[in-house]
Amino acid sequence: MENASSPRSCPALSARLCTLLAVLITVTASAVDLSTQKLFGKWTLTPTSYALGADLNTAALSLEDIGAEFRAAHERGEDVARLHSGDLSVWSAMGEQIRLLNTLGIPFTITPGVPSFAAAAAALGCELTLPEVAQSVVLTRTPGRASSMPEGESLANFASTGAVLAIHLSIHTLAKVVEDLIPHYGADCPAAVVYRASWPDERIYRGMLATIAAQVGAQPVERTALIMVGRTLGVTEFRNSALYDGDYQRRFRTPGWRGTDE
Repeated sequence: MENASSPRSCPALSARLCTLLAVLITVTASAVDLSTQKLFGKWTLTPTSYALGADLNTAALSLEDIGAEFRAAHERGEDVARLHSGDLSVWSAMGEQIRLLNTLGIPFTITPGVPSFAAAAAALGCELTLPEVAQSVVLTRTPGRASSMPEGESLANFASTGAVLAIHLSIHTLAKVVEDLIPHYGADCPAAVVYRASWPDERIYRGMLATIAAQVGAQPVERTALIMVGRTLGVTEFRNSALYDGDYQRRFRTPGWRGTDE
C-alpha cells in the first residue's frame, strides 16, 4: 500500500468532507482513520503506525481491534477522527462502535454528513414530499449478506403506503426491486438511480419502474448507487403548499405584515 499524506493536507478532500457522504466520529485520540480505502481514491492511508498524528486504515480490522486502538489512543491522551464513507445514521455499523466507546468510558461527538437520499434528491432537482402526492420518505434496503430484514420490513409493505422509497445497498437486485414494486406503484411510476450522488463522476438514470432496469443495464453500475421510487420524482401538477399562501395565518405573519391593519 502506498503512503499518503493526511486528508488535512490535501485541498481536494475538503469539499468531500464538507458536502458529501463523509462523516466524523471524534473520540479522544489523534489519528485520521479511514474505514474504506476507496473513499479518497489514490489517497490511500497506511495501515500501520500508532504514533501521534498517524493514519490508520481499519479496512482489515475487527471491531475488537478498532476498540483496542480507541482505548490505547485514549490512554495516551490523544484525539481520534474516525472517518466513515457513508451517513452515520443508517447502515453504518456506528451503533456497535458507540456502545463500545460507552463501555470503555471514552467520550465522543458525532459530526453528520449529507445523507445520500438528500444528495440524490438535489441531483434530481426535486422535492421528495409534495402536498397531496407524498408526505413520507422511507429509507430502506433489501436483504443482504451482512444484514437480513426484520419481519414486516419488506418492500411490498412499505410500497403499500405510497411513500417515496429511497432504497439503499440494492442496486445489484434492481430487477427484483422493480418486480416487487410495480404491483403497488404501477409500471409508469417515476423511478431513478443516482450513482455516486454529488461526486464529480455522478451519474443519473431517470425513467419509470417499467424502464429503469433496462436503462441501468445499458450502462451498468454495481455499487454506491441509490434507487429512488415515487410519484414526486416526476409530477408537475400538485397543489401549492399553504406555507407561502398569502391568506395562510401563521405566527410570523403578525397584523400589518402586508402593510395594512389586517
